[in-house]
Amino acid sequence: MMMSEPPAWLGAAGPRSDVILSTRVRFARNLEGSPFPTRATERELIEVRERIVAAIAKSNYLTNALVFRMEETDPAIRRVLVERHLVSSELAEGGPGGGAIVGEKEIVSAMVNEEDHLRLQCIRAGLQPVDAWRLIERIDCELERNLQYAFSSDWGYLTSCPTNVGTGVRVSVLAHLMGLVRSNRIAQVLGSVSKLGLSVRGFYGEGSAALGGFFQISNQTTLGQSEEDIAYTVERVAGQLVALELEARKELAENAGRQLADEVGRAYGILANARMISAEEVMELVSSLRLGTALGLIDSVDLGTVNRLLVITQPGHLTYSHGGEPTPEERDSARADLVRKELASCE
Repeated sequence: MMMSEPPAWLGAAGPRSDVILSTRVRFARNLEGSPFPTRATERELIEVRERIVAAIAKSNYLTNALVFRMEETDPAIRRVLVERHLVSSELAEGGPGGGAIVGEKEIVSAMVNEEDHLRLQCIRAGLQPVDAWRLIERIDCELERNLQYAFSSDWGYLTSCPTNVGTGVRVSVLAHLMGLVRSNRIAQVLGSVSKLGLSVRGFYGEGSAALGGFFQISNQTTLGQSEEDIAYTVERVAGQLVALELEARKELAENAGRQLADEVGRAYGILANARMISAEEVMELVSSLRLGTALGLIDSVDLGTVNRLLVITQPGHLTYSHGGEPTPEERDSARADLVRKELASCE
């Protein structure tokens, strides 16, 4: 089961992983001749899902992929899939015909019958938009040999949402911009990003809050640009964000080094000793710890461990490990136990 190890993108092994946790490239596709999910019957949704599952089974890139049929999947596992950025909250509601397909190390995955018939995605560690796009492009071409996509010579790939029409590609990076937050420059910087045609969301994408200085930055439109151009644009803008964040971190270290070191030490102390802790508090404290780790203010924990804490302490993971729905007190206690264990393993 996928729970036995964390996703590969949490390993902090990618380029600029000190600022960019992950890159995600997602293709939206629909099948020619089949009603889009919002207009399809349950029978039609199930038929589409099984066609996609059969095509993916022939893929050289998705050998041994796990298939989750949402209506048959335990609610706790569906929540885990959300927390690992593999499915949306809407798909995790478990309606008939919904599905998730997860490849090895969770690098490549797919949502089936969410807003579109197929949402194929690749998640890589660090800043890798172009490399991730190249991989997902190869898989998409491979699948198209067995699936006929809805395509218009005038408009490109046809999708349920007009903003995805065209290439159907969404390229995003998950960035930790706590230096810009602490220096009160984040609003100005993100405002400039929006003017460049990119959108800014929280840790879990659209509709989520930007807790702990974690932001998702992605392209807003997919029409009028090539897939490659979109990937290069996001990589270029994200690179500029990295430079601004590193500059802000340097200024913080120079002008408020003692205060920052104290904050990082306190965050570590609470995480390493707490007996009960909420998911929101973990997010905020881990953000401080991650900043301190990246700046070399604490050497007893590595970025990979810090990244894992952001995901494995979420409610779905704890419910799955508990073997049933824990009470809020049991969940907060189990979360604190898990955090202490993870931090102790680094010593």
